[in-house]
Amino acid sequence: MLLTPLRRIAALLACWALLGAPGLRAQTPDYTLRISDDGRRIVRADGRPFLWLGDTAWELFHRLDREEADLYLRDRAAKGFNVIQAVVLAEFDGLGAPNALGARPLQDNDPLRPNEAYFEHVDYIVNRAEALGMYVGMLPTWGDKWNKKWGIGPEIFTPENARGYGEYLGRRYRNKPIIWILGGDRSPEEAGHLPILRAMAEGLAAGDGGAHLMTFHPMGGQSAAWWFHHDDWLDLHLFQSGHGAYDAPNYLLTAAAYALPDPKPVIDGEPRYEDHPVNWKPENGWFDDFDVRQAAYWSMLAGAAGHTYGDHNIWQMLSAAHPPVSSARTPWREAINHPGAAQMGYMMRLFASRPFLELIPDPSVLSGNPGDGAGRRSAARGRDGSFAILYTPLGEPLVVNARVLRGERFRAVWFDPRTGRALDPLPTPEGSEWTFDPPGEPGRGNDWVLVLDSAARSFSMPGAASR
Repeated sequence: MLLTPLRRIAALLACWALLGAPGLRAQTPDYTLRISDDGRRIVRADGRPFLWLGDTAWELFHRLDREEADLYLRDRAAKGFNVIQAVVLAEFDGLGAPNALGARPLQDNDPLRPNEAYFEHVDYIVNRAEALGMYVGMLPTWGDKWNKKWGIGPEIFTPENARGYGEYLGRRYRNKPIIWILGGDRSPEEAGHLPILRAMAEGLAAGDGGAHLMTFHPMGGQSAAWWFHHDDWLDLHLFQSGHGAYDAPNYLLTAAAYALPDPKPVIDGEPRYEDHPVNWKPENGWFDDFDVRQAAYWSMLAGAAGHTYGDHNIWQMLSAAHPPVSSARTPWREAINHPGAAQMGYMMRLFASRPFLELIPDPSVLSGNPGDGAGRRSAARGRDGSFAILYTPLGEPLVVNARVLRGERFRAVWFDPRTGRALDPLPTPEGSEWTFDPPGEPGRGNDWVLVLDSAARSFSMPGAASR
């Protein structure tokens, strides 16, 4: 995925010409992302880890005007998001209903005849995300355009036009901070679906020269690994743990993909949304920020390379201009302030404050059975045992198996995932099992993170690093 020497030279020459050769004061930004040597993480061109923190803004290109898009993107950048997942051919009559500026994406619903006015608006949003330091996780289309199953559709793709459309997008956004996400809440179910998806991936790679990472967004409870683990175009495994139940064990999908031979990074690309009715039924209750945190820490400590947040009102950009979908109840301009979004930024700052490329999931850091259900405890540690991160969803005590850690003295710190603050360090107990009891009474919403550091590593306090 690295730029070739010829492409780097071409970029430098272009800058030289544009600036009148003023000592090469500027260069084309290098947005290259690649996979780490062990296959489990995403890294930048210089080898630094890239911790994916995504937001599902599926209708961003379709429903927001430029002022609204600016407001949304500035908010997400300020909260620490670095991937915005948005769809070019959107779900809600994305072919027939024009965008906020009155343009439809295709002429006569032909993927080979894009409407320049529509794509100029997509360009604007991509450029604004770029200026704010974020990548766009760009879905070329929602899944109903190649596997209708439900929704509006229509199905318009064949392998031939899928390749051509992919190549058009690849060329247009070749030099932009893009991550390609095929699929769109659909999975291949018929013989004709896989050729369409593979042709689109081939077209994207032909258009952008292989400059961008690529993945696949399936239906709920499913993973890209199920169909494409051995496809060369698939760089990372995205899965959707979905919105069907409290305490859904998304860590199982993370762990299953993490354990595959020839590993690829794993990300829960659509977990339970904040302010979403449980199993789509308001009488079941609504997911809140605790449900968001629980899914996020479970997946991250099971080996994920990052995580995607979602808010039920934001993905559809709920406003008075559009009827609510699935009992959405909060206008998106208010929903951007729901607490779970900021808490995802706190989480990523925590993981960024430790050597993320060294972190491996290891249940043996916990002594005894980690449990199941809402209170399942989880743990990961550095490869050399010099640090560990543990999570207790219900604020129940953690018993640490110190035998798997390496270091003479350890600092133990409780990290509050609601506020992003670390409490004062605790004394490390004696012996081979250390028991830590978090603040407050056990119960839903009183989740805590325990960070253990060897004094020899001289780590900062948890959460101190920026993204």
